[in-house]
Amino acid sequence: MTATLNSVNQKNEKKSDPSAEEAAAIRLVRMAKEQGRSLTGPDGLLKQFTKNVLETALNEELTEHLGHDKNRAPEDRDSANVHNRTCPKTVLSGATGHVTIDSHRDRDGTFEPQIVKKRQRQIAQS
Repeated sequence: MTATLNSVNQKNEKKSDPSAEEAAAIRLVRMAKEQGRSLTGPDGLLKQFTKNVLETALNEELTEHLGHDKNRAPEDRDSANVHNRTCPKTVLSGATGHVTIDSHRDRDGTFEPQIVKKRQRQIAQS
């Protein structure tokens, strides 16, 4: 594991201007190394990162659907529809295996997520 992290860090140190994605990946790999975390496996960095990205994307989709952030609904809005709750959902990702995410819901049940659709259990590889 350490050899893998060291080789990733050495390759990334040779580049002059990493993209935003590369810079974020470098920070995550370094943090994982400092914490003694594995990149892969049941509690690995890749699985946690996949969970965080999916949950963030679902939250952003719901925010866009409602027109306001959680707990930030304007007083003069036309609808009483708000962020309501999350439900645990296990999805299968080809890269990380089974990942349990918190799927976001709205009070009226009108939100149709796109990144992980209702009843979808497998993340498509594209």
